[in-house]
Amino acid sequence: MLLSGGVIAAQTVDEAIAGLKLIMKDRAFGDAGNRVIVEECLDGEEASFMAFTDGKTILPMVSSQDHKRVFDGDKGSNTGGMGAYSPAPVITEDLESLIMEKVMRPVIRGLQAEGIKYKGILYAGLMIKDNRPYVLEFNCRLGDPETQPVLLRLKTDLASIALAVTDERLSEINLEWKPEASVCIVAASKGYPGAYEKGRIIKGLEDIKKMDDVIVFHAGTSFDNNKFVTSGGRVLGVTAIGKDIKDARDKAYKAIEKIHFSGMHYRKDIADRAIKRKE
Repeated sequence: MLLSGGVIAAQTVDEAIAGLKLIMKDRAFGDAGNRVIVEECLDGEEASFMAFTDGKTILPMVSSQDHKRVFDGDKGSNTGGMGAYSPAPVITEDLESLIMEKVMRPVIRGLQAEGIKYKGILYAGLMIKDNRPYVLEFNCRLGDPETQPVLLRLKTDLASIALAVTDERLSEINLEWKPEASVCIVAASKGYPGAYEKGRIIKGLEDIKKMDDVIVFHAGTSFDNNKFVTSGGRVLGVTAIGKDIKDARDKAYKAIEKIHFSGMHYRKDIADRAIKRKE
């Protein structure tokens, strides 16, 4: 039985019953456990699908895929994401069209039918099984760390897109994307996703400034005595762009090897699944 973020992935009926007792009798989540939802446990390949919308028009972003588990080989606890890449080979052109037709546009139409004009980002967390999308969740925000590689590929000015969303002019925008691939690797604090250390001095960031095609996104960092220090579980997102996923992945790992702080850890297999699909 896997417990993460209030969700129990039960493999058997007995595990499901034990999970219900944990939530509703033992009150593991307090009052949040007054009601539960029992859903089909889906297996397959997860992918993230994000889009801009002004309440009428919806423009999809390029596909991406993250790595939720803390350790290599998708082992250990779920996290907010230990790395991501774009594009996600599991999302083919045909599948993207299906996702737009069966998932994204119906959401906007449903909101319109309820008198809701939603403007912003629509994020669908999907499970891909037998080349069909199944919705795991929706979020009204960008995904992290999927956004880092996605935005590195964006050619259209982001501010122009945001203004078009606000002014309901998104139909006038032609989203352009770089054909290259991008990969993000998360540097995390010791103990994450549990209790983690803080205040560790981060070294090596100046060295990365000299590298081409690499950007470091700060997440759990603070500035203390003219030095960057850790202040969160996921500290940095080292992101690179390259001619393909392997090239981007190699650049990102070369960059993250220059960064050091006490207790730092990161996965060594980010984007391996995507690369194997291409072999």
